[in-house]
Amino acid sequence: MGSLSIWHWLIVLVVVILVFGTKKLKNLGSDLGGAVKGFKDGMKEGGQPPADEAAATAAKPQVTQAAVEKTTIDVEARTKS
Repeated sequence: MGSLSIWHWLIVLVVVILVFGTKKLKNLGSDLGGAVKGFKDGMKEGGQPPADEAAATAAKPQVTQAAVEKTTIDVEARTKS
């Protein structure tokens, strides 16, 4: 009783085809395939930085430790009494 046989699935498939029609099911399948393809392409591009971003990080000047020490301000924190 808990498992569905092949005949149950065939009846469900026939009802779905009658309700939606083959054209809508075909469009649904192609839309789903396009979405999966777009997702995969996005995942591939996500691992690599974009060309503009890579060029921008290469053009930034490198900050040295001496430059950081010149701009650091030493402040002593005091608590209110």
